[in-house]
Amino acid sequence: MFKYLKTKTYLTSLIALALSLGMISFSQAEQMFSDDRYEIHYNAFNSTMIPAEVASRHGLTRSGNRALINIAVLEKQQDGSTLPVSAEVSGDTRNIVQQRQNLSFNEVQEANAIYSISSFQFTNEDLLTITLKVKPESSDQTYTIELQQTFYVD
Repeated sequence: MFKYLKTKTYLTSLIALALSLGMISFSQAEQMFSDDRYEIHYNAFNSTMIPAEVASRHGLTRSGNRALINIAVLEKQQDGSTLPVSAEVSGDTRNIVQQRQNLSFNEVQEANAIYSISSFQFTNEDLLTITLKVKPESSDQTYTIELQQTFYVD
């Protein structure tokens, strides 16, 4: 029961964080990779969607041509609950002409949540391929996640 409440509290914190970071679209909030051991949740969105006070608290730059990517790793427990874990996260973005930007992630630990955030620039209607490498701290395996998303200047 305690682990269930801990997971429920974590999920509530993650949802609150997602909302505070502007991830109000449930279709976007549901981007996830899962295997038998981990859930890796990820989302990319325009940085202007986050409130100024949240950006200031996390040292993030808000700009119409800047996006953020947020990643959270949860380790599955035997009782069906999940616990947040730290992870080494790296990656890059590529546009349609293969111009590349390296992503530099900062880990944030708050109450019952651990997540990694990086920012990157884009041009209007930029279709980007984002490649992520995620290695949970208690794992020897590195997971590769690739997504494509079009970004629009605010």
